[in-house]
Amino acid sequence: MLTEILVLCLVSYLIGSIPFGVVLARAQHLDIREHGSGNIGATNVARVLGKKAGLLTLIGDVLKGFIVVFGAGALYEKPMLIALAGLMVFLGHLYSVFLKFKGGKGVATSLGLFSYIMPWATLCSVGVFSVGLWTSGYVSIGSIMAAISLPLFAFFFELPPPYIYLAVIVGLLTVQRHYGNILRLIEGTEAKFFKK
Repeated sequence: MLTEILVLCLVSYLIGSIPFGVVLARAQHLDIREHGSGNIGATNVARVLGKKAGLLTLIGDVLKGFIVVFGAGALYEKPMLIALAGLMVFLGHLYSVFLKFKGGKGVATSLGLFSYIMPWATLCSVGVFSVGLWTSGYVSIGSIMAAISLPLFAFFFELPPPYIYLAVIVGLLTVQRHYGNILRLIEGTEAKFFKK
């Protein structure tokens, strides 16, 4: 069983490590990390390469999170193992082995994995994200609000403890990865996704 768990963790991490934004940018002879905010996620890709590339990046990052936990759920019924797979795919995106253990903020990947293990809580959190984005114009504000709200919704819907713990860990890491955005928001230099 220990070997199976190690394989699950490794495979989940490697799938999470696939940097779709970097791959799409390289297809256009660009290193996305050297343009815009330097982030590999959909928002920066959309700003630099256009909405189509941004959408493809979003889909790729969401799908890798969803596929990993879906596969773990098909193989195992234990929430602890499914949550472990979810954590590893998320960490793979944040600390990609293909990018010298650097990566993105993980919002899209966490959306994918939580859509499977806690769909109603995730839907509520997406609502919070939408309100934050719509009222402020900043993706970062919407992302931070969603990251903070998800564990609360998970607790409200009385989900298994491993899922709640995962939501807390992912939420904290997501806020930490937005540290630069928070500083730019305070300084007034953060780029808006759209202007109202």
